[in-house]
Amino acid sequence: MAIKAYRPITPAQRQKTTQDFDQITTKKPMKALTKAKKQQAGKNNQGRITVRHRGGGVKRHYRIMTYKLPADLTFTVEEIEYDPNRSARIARVKDNNGVFYYVLADTKMKKGSTFKTGKEIEVEESSRMPLENIPVGTFVYAVELTPGRGAQMVRAAGASAQLMAKEDGYATLKMPSGEVRKVLATCEASIGTVSNIQHQNVKIGAAGRRRRKGIRPTVRGVVMNATDHPHGGGDGGRHGSGKAPRTPWGQLTLGYRTRHNKKTNKMIVRSRHEGKRK
Repeated sequence: MAIKAYRPITPAQRQKTTQDFDQITTKKPMKALTKAKKQQAGKNNQGRITVRHRGGGVKRHYRIMTYKLPADLTFTVEEIEYDPNRSARIARVKDNNGVFYYVLADTKMKKGSTFKTGKEIEVEESSRMPLENIPVGTFVYAVELTPGRGAQMVRAAGASAQLMAKEDGYATLKMPSGEVRKVLATCEASIGTVSNIQHQNVKIGAAGRRRRKGIRPTVRGVVMNATDHPHGGGDGGRHGSGKAPRTPWGQLTLGYRTRHNKKTNKMIVRSRHEGKRK
């Protein structure tokens, strides 16, 4: 999968690149597996902005994804599709009973290929099984955090986690962030790497392209008024260099820890920040 560059007939197109869509086999999603997606513009049910810099953008339909596939079945990949709601490609698959699902596509999936789910199956690309049945050293994606709940981790484009060890009913995974953590060995995972591995290398290149994605402009805090941001105010020039950086709501940032979940601290063997402290 390569990155496509534009012929620079305008200044914006000189730096702009896009994804290679060769893996996609159809442009038309399955109507039964889509639903309307209302534009929230970063607001909650009370109308208050909870995520800044969101709004506008093109209309989208949500693809109904399945993160918990039935066990002991064989699935056939019918189509590989583009999904505007996520960075990865999705696969339209059909099981033995003729039921269709949308699942995350990996780098090895293509139209006509098959994969299986269950415990007593061969260890192959795209197969989905409990971590206790997967050999140590294998790269996996779409990992469950709680058995039976469906995939919650390692779902972004190009992501994969490596199974490092298995002992005492737990599997140790090295996550894409660099964190090493434990999950129950009965949690399921798919073998392989999530598709569209070049996603992070795409250059937006034009302001209008980002607006069509539903992302509005961002303004630095130091150029705001004092009433709008802790960094704001002053009589010109750069001010506030002696103050600790803060969010618009006064929360410390740049190194300040915000994670206080003591229940799951024991599951993290190595923090993703440890390499940065050295």
